[in-house]
Amino acid sequence: MSLDREYQHELLKQLAESYPLPFDIRQIARAWDDAAEFRYAANMCYLEEHGLVEANVTYGLDHHLSFSLPKITARGLDFLADDGGLSAILGVVTVKIHEESLRALLLARAESLSDSSLEERSAVAEAVRNLPARSIQTVADKLIALGVEHLPTGAHQLHIWLDQAISSIRGAI
Repeated sequence: MSLDREYQHELLKQLAESYPLPFDIRQIARAWDDAAEFRYAANMCYLEEHGLVEANVTYGLDHHLSFSLPKITARGLDFLADDGGLSAILGVVTVKIHEESLRALLLARAESLSDSSLEERSAVAEAVRNLPARSIQTVADKLIALGVEHLPTGAHQLHIWLDQAISSIRGAI
């Protein structure tokens, strides 16, 4: 296979240097043999398929490759940027978890308590159903804070805290 990450990175850097203009490949293309031409075509097509460049590579009916002047895209420039470029800034995702979704998560956890009787699980589930919205918000805030505080093992810590929260609800019944 002729795909080469290091070569792709070199190509992207060359294209970035000529941005916003296309890169004039004529000088380097003169020195290519058939293998080098195919290597260039394969790597540029791959980069184009990922939206990093406009490669302008065509394969004619005469079985010859032809090239127009390639250009790096904004996505290609962002790929080269250490900080992810504008894509990282514009790609911020806001996650909203509604009260009822959190309540459903708490209920699912309460109902899966294997160390409790059916009667106790039902009582805990009923207490969760009756929690006011403010309490659900407090649980959410606490879960997020604990998750961030205990990265990368946050999932395990959240599981422990959720068990403690359910136990505390159980104790209040």
